[in-house]
Amino acid sequence: MDLAEIGAYDDEHTGPRGVNRLALTDADAAGRRRVIAWMEQAGLTVRTDRMGNIYGRREGTDPTAAPVLTGSHIDSVATAGAFDGCLGVLGGIEAVRTLDERGISTRRPIEIGVFTEEEGVRAPTPASPPPGSASTCGPWSTPGPTASCAPPSATWPSTRT
Repeated sequence: MDLAEIGAYDDEHTGPRGVNRLALTDADAAGRRRVIAWMEQAGLTVRTDRMGNIYGRREGTDPTAAPVLTGSHIDSVATAGAFDGCLGVLGGIEAVRTLDERGISTRRPIEIGVFTEEEGVRAPTPASPPPGSASTCGPWSTPGPTASCAPPSATWPSTRT
């Protein structure tokens, strides 16, 4: 089953097909199981942190090197498009598959993150970052729409595993 079919609906007023896969719902759980299966099929080592973020890891040649992180979220708002967030996750999995198919190794590990409650629909926090990426990214340098992650030298939150 395609990820776009999990939580899919047809909008009777506008016509397009959309996705309603709110965080922490049965549809979100089904989507997360599907993405984990794809990560495992791609040869990634999968782990989940205490926030519920999922990470698929492809090792690099240097075990001491910090990983390169890519990804996004698969949860949605009530009326989302099929690619909102998912493209970052699925693009990361496909990049790893392509590297493996071509026999390309990387010095740094590559991790694909699937952040929990990234849309902030279930636990809105307008003045702070979404819970999932906040537990990975660490503190924000400034609140609001111009917020950015703290530099890599920042201390990781205790939810990072």
